This record gives sequence, structure tokens and C-alpha cells, in this order.
Amino acid sequence: MNNLLRLVGRRVIALPIMALGVTLLVFFLMSFTDPSVPARNALGEGASQEAIEQYMEEHGLNDPTPVRYVNYIAGLVQGDLGTYGASQTPVAERIAKALPVTMQLTFIGLILGAIVSFILGVIAALYRDRWPDQLIRVISIAGIATPSFWLAVLLILVFSSYLGVLPASGPLPNFFTNPAGYMARMFMPAVALAFPLTGQMTRIVRTAMVEELDKDYVQTARGSGIPENVVIAKNVLRNALITPVTTLGLKIGYLMGGAVVIEVIFNLPGMGTAILNGIQGNEVNLVQGVVVVVALAFVIINIVVDMLYLLINPRIRTV
Repeated sequence: MNNLLRLVGRRVIALPIMALGVTLLVFFLMSFTDPSVPARNALGEGASQEAIEQYMEEHGLNDPTPVRYVNYIAGLVQGDLGTYGASQTPVAERIAKALPVTMQLTFIGLILGAIVSFILGVIAALYRDRWPDQLIRVISIAGIATPSFWLAVLLILVFSSYLGVLPASGPLPNFFTNPAGYMARMFMPAVALAFPLTGQMTRIVRTAMVEELDKDYVQTARGSGIPENVVIAKNVLRNALITPVTTLGLKIGYLMGGAVVIEVIFNLPGMGTAILNGIQGNEVNLVQGVVVVVALAFVIINIVVDMLYLLINPRIRTV
């Protein structure tokens, strides 16, 4: 128990340090932009130089970079990420609408990839070196080698442009009022996001299963007359899935980053579209806010998954 608390304590201490590092890096990179850009976006291109200077002074844009960073962190802690556009829309308000869409796509892609890779990995291990295993190897390699954005474009061409059975753009229906429309809108983005994950996880599941099937206790159980399905279900799967489950948890953050790209291709109103709108509109505050939130979510998710792994796998608590 003491070792477990010590390991969890390390992760808890690392979280604020990593979060601070993320915000510092993003703010430092964004500080290279012209500080007058937010003023021009808020006041319009026809604003006088005097009005721009006054806006910059009132909003602290003329302050030294360290002072602006401290003010930014103070606002971030309070949920204030600044404003953007002529209407001075709060960045936090835009993120509050976009982040759930990104998380939904990430979750659907994760579930889809986990289920398919589990099934394929187990089948490949049980039929090791036979034709089902060879076929699944080809599928897994194709998944690893296929970029999500390329697959997204291919899915649009086939299912939307050619067959016309799935929408590639348009508003995202509410799941509770129109579940069929929601799933139809999210299906192609989720497949594009999940396919590379499926390729990676299939190989991991297969390797873990093969290693477990070759252990002595499995041979002993088979020799004792225990049915094969009982040996697989009660012993092999339980032990073999620890590593794949851990790896899958650590992939959540990467899936979220991939979802940001996929959203732009399918015009989903998530964090990726928000970043694109910010870049196109030269909205520094919007881009900075979205990037910081995505990066912080990535860090938090990975540390939380890491701590959960410590709880479910007693074998590493003594490390």
C-alpha cells in the first residue's frame, strides 16, 4: 500500500508541473504574434491607431511577456481564456461547446477500436500461423500504415460522394432526439479515427495472448481435461488483457489529438474546427485557448490512466 501511495503521489505532483509547462510552452510560442492583432480583430480593420493603442493598454497587451503570462495563468485558473472577434465572444464559451464534440468522437473511436482489435487479436492468437492469423496481420499492418486523414477522405469519396449513404458534413444531430442521425454523422469520423488504433491494438492483443497461451499453466490445464473455452475465458484472457488495456488507456490522449484533425475534414463543430476558425480569422486568443485546453486534457487523461493502471495491476506497485 505504501508503494502504491508513493507511485500515485508522484503522478499527482507531476500533474501541475506538466500543466504549467504546457501553458508556458503554448504561451511562449503564441507570444511571437503581433500583440496588436487581438486589438485589430476586436475593433475592426478601420480602427484608428489611437484606438488600437488604447485597447492594448487597457487589456495589458503592452505589458512585458512574463507579466502577460502571469495574468493569463490567473485568468485560466478562473476559467477566463480571453475573448475573440468583434463581438468579444468569450473563448471559454466556444470551448464549452466544442470540447464535448471532440470527447464524444474520441470515446466512440476508442470503443470501436477496442472492440474490433480485441476480437481480431484473440482470433489471430487462437489460429496462430494459420490463414485467419495471416489475414488479420495484413489488416493490422494496413491499419498502422494508413493515415487517418487519408482514410477520412477515402470514406467521404466512397460512402458520401459515390454511394450517398452517409453524410460528410452538416449539423451534428442530438443523440437523444435523433440517435440514427447522430450515429450516421459520426460513423465515418469514428472509423477514420479508430482504424490506425485497431491496427496497433490488434498486434498487441495477439502478442499478449500468444505469450499467455505458451505458459505452463495453460498446458497443465489442457492436460487436466479442462475444456478449451474455459481455459481461454477464465485464465488466458484475464491475464493477457492487462497490457492491452493499459496501452489502450494511454492511447486516449493520442486519439483526442487525432480527433482534432478528423473534425476539420468532416466539419464537425469540435476543437479542431475551433482551431481552424481561429487560424483563418487570425484570432490569437481562440487558437491559444483551444490549444492549451487540448494539451491540458491530453496530460490529465494520460496521468489519470497511469494512476488507474497502478490500481488494477499489482505487479508494478513494487517498482
